Amino acid sequence: MHEAEGRAQTVTDPMDPARLAALHATLGRPGPVPELLPPFAHQIHFWQASPPEGLGADGHPRTGAFIPDLGLPRRMWAGGRLMFHAPLRPGTPAERQTSIVRVARKQGRSGPLGFVTLCHEIFQDGTLCRTEEQDLVYREAADPEAPPPLAIDAPLDETEAHVVSFDTTLLFRYSALTFNGHRIHYDTEYARQAEGYPGLVVHGPLLAHLLMDLAEDRLGGLQTFKFRATAPLFHFETAELCLRDRDSDLMLWVRAPDGRQCMVAEAM
Repeated sequence: MHEAEGRAQTVTDPMDPARLAALHATLGRPGPVPELLPPFAHQIHFWQASPPEGLGADGHPRTGAFIPDLGLPRRMWAGGRLMFHAPLRPGTPAERQTSIVRVARKQGRSGPLGFVTLCHEIFQDGTLCRTEEQDLVYREAADPEAPPPLAIDAPLDETEAHVVSFDTTLLFRYSALTFNGHRIHYDTEYARQAEGYPGLVVHGPLLAHLLMDLAEDRLGGLQTFKFRATAPLFHFETAELCLRDRDSDLMLWVRAPDGRQCMVAEAM
């Protein structure tokens, strides 16, 4: 058991309605701003701002405080699982209680990997509204000369597909709304030269947000949602949000223009 497991912290947020209005505009949603938070919109709240000296070269807060330092500098949000218990309302203060559930190190095909799983519980007026497990993965420093890892081919048996595209303005505004300073999302030179990507990386949480909205529209509400990022999507690529009905739930995925699977998800 890692010494960081069981570590906990609590953050409160006023749930400023202006942020939801800004997200609504950023995503180009039609009509009035919703009265309740969409399934993944709590990501624009509960900021934990680090001063400049508390940031790493990649723009993320340095590890070693709440999140343990595993000696691996690259980080990404690898996936998560959510349970929806009650609505979240803009303008009503909320509390997020976070604990570190698991810390592990493994040897992957590309080198050593570190995994941290966080559990977030979000309360409003004393009621548990969301339970979210967030999986973080840490890797060695990038070798820009290394070939990209092999990607998984996305399924082709969807019952619905929705074309989406992303530009630099959208990625910048989403980074600002989520207070995400990771430079791979807005600094093209850094993304290419330091991390070896061909362009800006579309936020995994943004893709998950779009899939959740699609699932909620299809199901009329969500009980659970789980997702896993499988390959990066880049700002110059047009992707498809795909959905397939199953007996008791929905299968969803993001397909890049070359057919690779970027994210896979299940919703009930």
